[in-house]
Amino acid sequence: MAIIPQHRTFINQLLAEHIIEAYAISASRSRGWAIITGEDEDAVSAIVAQFPLYSYLRGIEVDELFIFDSAASRFPHISLN
Repeated sequence: MAIIPQHRTFINQLLAEHIIEAYAISASRSRGWAIITGEDEDAVSAIVAQFPLYSYLRGIEVDELFIFDSAASRFPHISLN
C-alpha cells in the first residue's frame, strides 16, 4: 500500500507524456490494463518493468494492437450555448 502513491505518480507522468494512452484497474484490484505506446513488445515490457508496483504484478501479457479507438480521443461535441 505504501508504494501506491509513487506508482500513481509514475503512471500520471506517463499519461501526461502520452506513453500510456489508457490505464484501468478492476474493482477487485486483481487485474489491470494499460494501452502503452512503444516500438515493440520489448520496449513496452521495459516500460512496465519500471512501474513501482512491478514486483507485485503477476502474469503480464503484452499484445500488439491493430486498432485503438475511444470516445476520449475524439473531438469534443460542439455546444452552441
